Amino acid sequence: MSVEISEDQRDCYQEITNVAMGQAADRLARLLNVYVILPIPKINIISATELHMALEGANTSDDVSAVCQGFIGSGIAGEALLIFNDASFEDLAKLMKYEGPLDHHGELELLMDVSSVLIGACLHGIAEQLELHFNQGHPVVLGQHCHIDDLVKSGNHQWTQTLAIEIHYEIENLNINCDLLLLFTEDSVAKINQQVDYLLD
Repeated sequence: MSVEISEDQRDCYQEITNVAMGQAADRLARLLNVYVILPIPKINIISATELHMALEGANTSDDVSAVCQGFIGSGIAGEALLIFNDASFEDLAKLMKYEGPLDHHGELELLMDVSSVLIGACLHGIAEQLELHFNQGHPVVLGQHCHIDDLVKSGNHQWTQTLAIEIHYEIENLNINCDLLLLFTEDSVAKINQQVDYLLD
């Protein structure tokens, strides 16, 4: 089964994502009292091998930590992948007024807090605009302080193609940046395209 989106659909996905990531950034900005820089999201149909390249392109930092969270609902399934630049932890701890030691557990707590805000708000924003409802699974840590290659190997991807929405978040004047990838399964694309077509009509 070939997975495709038209140019109009791509533009619509971009608009929807802009709104959703804006909502997520707003929540993060309020939580941390900072200004969040938002570039234009990338929307692509990619293969499992291209995902590897997208991840490597997404994060140029040597070491990263990553959280993965599955979501499902309204006949649509996928996973959200948040890849965090490891250099971000010290600044993040200061912003979140984290008092404990910044050890393995401390970093894990910060990672989970930020990922729940960004993934939750972004998925909610997309679902709301498309009149869908997603249930989110428990977040799973894919790795801490590892290279992007190790993350990709650990990802057990069953699909050959996916609709990928790639969002880069950066906090002004601080060394905090992360990439959020929303990956929709092949079977979900036709269904989500239908919802997008309703908006385009």
